[in-house]
Amino acid sequence: MNVDEFVTTNEPKAGGETFQLENGKLLDVDLDGTVIAKAGSMIAYDGDISFQGKSSAEGGITGFLKEKTTGEGTPVMEASGRGHLYLADQEKKIQLLELDADEEISVNGNDVLAFESSIDYEIRTMNSIAGFSAGGLTNVSLTGPGSVAITTHGEPLVLRPPVRTDPAATVAWSGTTPGSHTDNALSNMIGQSSEETYQLEFTGSEGFVVVQPYEERQPQG
Repeated sequence: MNVDEFVTTNEPKAGGETFQLENGKLLDVDLDGTVIAKAGSMIAYDGDISFQGKSSAEGGITGFLKEKTTGEGTPVMEASGRGHLYLADQEKKIQLLELDADEEISVNGNDVLAFESSIDYEIRTMNSIAGFSAGGLTNVSLTGPGSVAITTHGEPLVLRPPVRTDPAATVAWSGTTPGSHTDNALSNMIGQSSEETYQLEFTGSEGFVVVQPYEERQPQG
């Protein structure tokens, strides 16, 4: 295609939503106020937008952090003003969710891309199973109303309990709370070092669990 066609094909699309996908891996936030986004996810913006880093949970809900001793975490930034903010995260696919009032979803902190300021968020550490795996045991509880953008490596799969999942492939869940399960048969087959020996166990028949076709490891501090 010629240059004009290239520009026309790939320029931002007109729309009316606050959160709009330009493509499956790029989010356009039509900002008029404040939005919370994963630090480092901004690839471009126009208009009058200011940014403030939020990387500590001390004294209130101001960021995503794992235990301080590990040095792990997912710091966030607050973007305020008016304009268009373009966000992406390592070519991961973006999933847009609209939460009703008091509707809640728990998401792996590394898989939260952005959410509207109307969303209430809280860090939840599952102490009963923390330490047996590095995959997503500190999650962020997001409660509506408002829009949430989460990311997945590839197309997500949504499962209904009862189900067991690999913690490193588990993105989010709602209406259910996981426990832990150890599969000694898997340990014998693939060796003690594999995290597939340990799973999240979702019981009952309510809610849903989101997994991805990828094992996402948290960076070690």
